[in-house]
Amino acid sequence: MNTTIKKPWLLVLTIGLGTLLNPLNSSMISVALTRLQHILDLSFASATWLISIFYLVSAVGQPVMGKLGDMFGQKKLFLTGLLLVALSSALAPLIANFGWLLGCRALQALGSSSLFPSGMAMVRNYITTGQAKALSVLAVFSSVSAAFGPTIGGFLIEGFDWEAIFLINLPFIVISFMMALLILPKQSGGKIALGRIDFGGISLFSVSIVFLILFLLSLKDDIRYWTIPIFTAAFILFYLYEKRRRFPFIDLDALKNNTNVMLVYLQFISINIVYYCYFYGLPTFLLQVRGYSEGTTGLIMLAMAGFGVIIAPLAGRWIDHRGSKPAVLTGAIALTLGTALLLLIHQTTPLIGLLVVMSVIGMSNGFNNIGMQTSLFRFAEPEKTGAAAGLFQTSRYLGAILSTALLGIFFNDQIDVQHFHIVAVINLVFCAFTLFLSIRMPGKRAVA
Repeated sequence: MNTTIKKPWLLVLTIGLGTLLNPLNSSMISVALTRLQHILDLSFASATWLISIFYLVSAVGQPVMGKLGDMFGQKKLFLTGLLLVALSSALAPLIANFGWLLGCRALQALGSSSLFPSGMAMVRNYITTGQAKALSVLAVFSSVSAAFGPTIGGFLIEGFDWEAIFLINLPFIVISFMMALLILPKQSGGKIALGRIDFGGISLFSVSIVFLILFLLSLKDDIRYWTIPIFTAAFILFYLYEKRRRFPFIDLDALKNNTNVMLVYLQFISINIVYYCYFYGLPTFLLQVRGYSEGTTGLIMLAMAGFGVIIAPLAGRWIDHRGSKPAVLTGAIALTLGTALLLLIHQTTPLIGLLVVMSVIGMSNGFNNIGMQTSLFRFAEPEKTGAAAGLFQTSRYLGAILSTALLGIFFNDQIDVQHFHIVAVINLVFCAFTLFLSIRMPGKRAVA
């Protein structure tokens, strides 16, 4: 653990090339949905499972992979994760089949989920000077790859077709794998204690989420009432099972004892429901309603994602001086304003109007991401920071999953301005909830 790293920037670069794979692959698919709908003859609701399966596996995979890294060594887990992403990326283009692609997306999410926790652990263990700077650089890798994912995906699909969004991973993986072999410190595995991994809780959590999505996606057509008792039973069993576990997947007692942390998670879920509705819904709207090409759509999406990247460091400096609450409140106001402005968008709205609205939504993401994360660390107990951060990521994934369910309900039959406005109206309810929690959040003095 005390190995001296002569060139820490090489360690950060190696880890950064690996950790960008999860956000990159979760975002590139946004521009590919329309093409995959056509190729695979899918409804929009069915196509959204290509998004949901990635986030569901990531939600349960990251905390599990973090614990496996402690047992077997972070370097081994990092290399294994790269190999899994390479395998899934190489296999996906071989068969244009929905079930096959779902499996490849799940494997891709599992592999990429091992990269972030193992990478963070190595930075924490081997970089003692300038650790915060190293972590901020890795955050840039993640945020930039997520921001530019739709743009990269748009150009790849327009130039080479859908297979390219999988194959583009391979050059990054080869470089990162070779650097990891040479640069990452050798480690011996820790104590193997598989009992610390809550496989039962993870399984019940996954079952409840899957059947919740199945129920939500059926609301517009033939409602699958049979999913309700399965979801309810799985959720109740999950609650009872977790309360008895010594090392639970989600520490429910800790959540009940720390109301501020629980509300941060609820607020972050709400924020991500709204944001990801636009992150995945707008590309489809631009392609199918406005008639833009994949490449042009990717460029337009830069207005939303790019502003988030620009605002994030400015928000960080503001938070250092004023605390988290002003940034969180600003993010909630911007998200509400952007959602309200979307109701003014019509089929003939000039492109500049679209760009303004998307920029406001992007700015909200810049404030919300860093504001909510710093709020979590204010309220969480120091000795539970790791677990709190893992559940924070799970909250992000839950919001993304629920957003795709919402889009599947209203975009399944027809994608037009009217249906997009319905989604925006529903999102205004989540925005109001987010605003309420932002106002309620204790200020800097209240916590001190």
